[in-house]
Amino acid sequence: MRDPDLAGRIEAILADVSPLVCRIESALEDQDGTAADMEEANAALVRLRDAVWAVKRDRLDTRDGVASLSTSGTPSDAGLVVLLSVQQALSAIDRLEVRGRDSAGLQVTVWNHGIDSDDPSLNARLDDPLHRSGSVRLLDFDGVTGGALAFVVKEAAEIGELGDNTAALRSALADDDLLLRALSAPTVEGSVLGHTRWASVGLISEPNAHPVDSMRADGLAEPLVTAVQNGDVDNHTDLVVTEDLSVAPEITTDAKVVPALCAAQLAAGHERLEAFRRTVSAFEGSLAIGAVTGDAPDRLLLALRGSGQGLYVGLAEDAFVVASEPYGVVELTADFVRMDGETPADPDDPGASRGQIVELDGALAGTLQGISRRSYDGRDLPVGDKDVARAEITTRDIDRGDYAHFLLKEISESPASVRATLRGRLVGPTSGEMGPGEGWRVRLGDSSLGPELRVRLADGTICRVLVIGQGTAAVAGEAVVESLNAELAGTGVLVEAMPATELSGFGLADDMTDTLVVAISQSGTTTDTNRTVDLVRARGAQVVAIVNRRNSDLVGRADGVIYTSDGRDVEMSVASTKAFYAQAVAGILLAAAVADACGAPGDPGRQEVLAGLRDLPLAMIEVLGLRDHVATIAAHHAPGRRYWAVVGSGPNLVAAREIRIKLSELCYKSIAADATEDKKHIDLSSEPMVLVCATGLVGSTADDVAKEVAIYKAHKAAPIVVADAGSSRFLGTHDLVAVPPVHPRLAFLLSTMVGHLFGYEAARAIDAQALPLRAAHAAIEAEAERRMADGMPVEGSAAGPVLADDLRDELRSAAAAFFDELRNGRL
Repeated sequence: MRDPDLAGRIEAILADVSPLVCRIESALEDQDGTAADMEEANAALVRLRDAVWAVKRDRLDTRDGVASLSTSGTPSDAGLVVLLSVQQALSAIDRLEVRGRDSAGLQVTVWNHGIDSDDPSLNARLDDPLHRSGSVRLLDFDGVTGGALAFVVKEAAEIGELGDNTAALRSALADDDLLLRALSAPTVEGSVLGHTRWASVGLISEPNAHPVDSMRADGLAEPLVTAVQNGDVDNHTDLVVTEDLSVAPEITTDAKVVPALCAAQLAAGHERLEAFRRTVSAFEGSLAIGAVTGDAPDRLLLALRGSGQGLYVGLAEDAFVVASEPYGVVELTADFVRMDGETPADPDDPGASRGQIVELDGALAGTLQGISRRSYDGRDLPVGDKDVARAEITTRDIDRGDYAHFLLKEISESPASVRATLRGRLVGPTSGEMGPGEGWRVRLGDSSLGPELRVRLADGTICRVLVIGQGTAAVAGEAVVESLNAELAGTGVLVEAMPATELSGFGLADDMTDTLVVAISQSGTTTDTNRTVDLVRARGAQVVAIVNRRNSDLVGRADGVIYTSDGRDVEMSVASTKAFYAQAVAGILLAAAVADACGAPGDPGRQEVLAGLRDLPLAMIEVLGLRDHVATIAAHHAPGRRYWAVVGSGPNLVAAREIRIKLSELCYKSIAADATEDKKHIDLSSEPMVLVCATGLVGSTADDVAKEVAIYKAHKAAPIVVADAGSSRFLGTHDLVAVPPVHPRLAFLLSTMVGHLFGYEAARAIDAQALPLRAAHAAIEAEAERRMADGMPVEGSAAGPVLADDLRDELRSAAAAFFDELRNGRL
C-alpha cells in the first residue's frame, strides 16, 4: 500500500509467468515420458497455478480491495491492518453468498481509535434502536465508555445478484468518514463480525439483517452484545415471553434473541463465557452462532449445535478467521479447526453435552493457545494439533469469476476439465506413417493400475468388472461400461454397472478375488460408495477409483486411482456437471488400459475413438457457443409445459439419464428418462416437452428416431432435438440444436452438454416468472418497514391510506406482468 509501484512490478513479472504456465501445459499434453513422471508433473502444474493465483488474486486483488476502502482518508499502518481484515471479511462473505444472499451485514469494531465520545459526528449515529446500516454503538472497553466503537453496515434486497450486497457494504464503508478518522489513529486495533443470509424467519430488512444487537425496545440499559446466526431458533417466540426480552416490532428475526438473552445473562451477573453458554443452551434447533460482548471486542464467542450447520476456525498469521464453510477461510489459511456440533462430550449424557462452545482470544490470534473450547454443559475440551485439518482447496477452486452463477461457470469449464483428464494419459502418434505401436495410445501408470491388478488381469484371475457410483457418478458408470464392453469383447469378462448401494445390498459374494470394482465419485467422500469399497476390498476385490479429489477418503481406500481433470476440480454448484464429462472420458482411458493388461485385442475402433478424444474439447467449446439458441428454446417451452421427459438410444440413453438428474435438481420437477422408441408406449398422453438426444446417429437408427419424433409431435408433445449438424433427418424439426459431429461413441457427451445448458436456461426462465411477485413482496415489505419506522400502523386505517400511491403503482405493474404470464399459458 505504501509502495504504489510494487504492484506494477509484480504484475509485470506475472505477465511473463502466465504464458509460461500455458506452454508447460501444452508440453505436458505432448510429452512422452513415464506415467509416474506425468502424474508428478500434473501435480506440480497445479501447485504452480496455485502460486500464480495466490499472488495475483489473493494478494494483489486484496491490495486493491483495501485501497478501495480508504479512498476518502489516509489510514495509519495500524488502520491498514484493520482494513485488511475488513477486506478479507468482505471477500469471505462474497464467497459464502452462494449459500444465502437476500441480506448481509458487517460490524467493524475499533479501539485505540482517538475519537472523543462527545464528537458530534459520533453522537448523531448512536440513537438508532433498530441497528440499521450506518449506526454506531459505544462500547465500555478497558473501563472507558466509548473505549471502543462498533460501526455497522447492512444491505437487504430481495431482488439482486451475487456480489450486489458486498458491493453495497464496501461502498458504505468507503464513504464512512468517521470510521476512516478512527482508522487514522496510530495504534488503532479492530475486529470484524459479518454475515450473509437467506431470510427464513422475519422480513428481508436492515433491522433483521445480521449482526443484530441487544438493545431493548423499552429503553432499559443492559450490556451490549452483538451476534450473527445460521439456522433457526425454533423456540425464539417462547423465549421472548419467558425471559422478558423487549424486542422492537420492526425486528422479526429469531436471531434477536441471541444478543438479547446473552445481555440478560450478563446483567444477572454471569461471567461472559458462562452467560454465552447459558444463552445458547436455551435454544432449540440446529444453530451456528457468533457473538461479541461490548466489554471484550477482542474476543469472539462461537457456538455450534446440531447437524445442519458448520463452523471452521482458520489459523492464519496473527489472525483468526471463522466461516460456516472452509472456502470462507482459505484465502488466509489452509489450516483450520472444525467445530463439532454433533458428538456429545459425555456419551452417557448426550442431550446436555452435545455441541461445542469456543472463545477466540485476539491477543493470541492464529494460535491454538488462543482457542478455548468446551461442551454445551461446560466441560473443558482442550484443542491440540490433532484437531487441525488442512483444506485441499484454494480460492482458485472456488472463484466465480465473471459468471453470474457457479453452474454456468462449471459447465463452461467442462472442455478444460476433459483436456486436463487427457493430459499425459493420451499419447499421440509418433510419426506421420503409423506403424505398430505408433498410433494413439493410453498411458496409465502403477498408481492407476498397480502391479498386482495387472497380474490378475493378465492371468485371467479377474473375470468380472463392476462399475459403481451414486447419482451422476452411477450414470457416468454406465458410459464407462460401454467403453469396457467395447474393449473387452470376446474375452469372457463380465462387465456391469450398478449403484454402489445395489452392490453392497444385493451383489456381494464371500470371495470377490475375481472382481475388479471401478468406483466413481466426484468428491471422493460419497458415503455409500466408500462403504461399498470397504466391503468389496474385505472380500478380496481390487478397486480402481475415478475421482476428482486428491487425498480424499476414496483415494485412501482404492488400489489405484485415475484423477479426473487435475485432481482438484471443485464444483460449487449443487448440480454437478463438468465431473460427468471427465468421468466418462477417464473411463475410456481405463477401458483401453484394462484391455491391454488383459492381453485382449481391444476395440477395433480404438484409434478413431482416441483421436476423437483429442478433438472433443474443441467440439464442446462449439456447443457452449450455442447457449443463446438453447436459451431461446428453453424460455419458449420450459415455463409453460408441466410435464417433461428426456429420451435417447444407445449411448444417448446415458445422456438422457444424466440430463434427467440435472433438470430435476435445477427445476424441481419429476422427469422421466426413457429409451427413444419406448416413449410412445408410456405417457405421451400428458403432452410433455421431450428433449431428444440424437447425436451420433446414422443410417436406419437415425431414421427410426426421426419417426419417433414425428409421433411425439402428432401427440401434441413438444420435441426438442439435439442432433449432429449436417444431418438431414431432423431438418423439419422446429426446435433443433445442431452440434458439431464427433465420433459416434463420444457424441452423447455433446447431447449431455446441451442438456446441461438447457437445464440452466430453463431454471432461469422459470425463475423469471417469479420476478413480479418478488417485486410486489419487496415493495410491501419496504412500505411496512417505513410505516413501522414512522410509528404508523401497518394495516390500513383512518390514520392513513390503505396503499400509498407509489406502492399502488408498483403492485399494479407487478400484477399486470403476472396475469400476462397466466393468460399466455406459461404459468
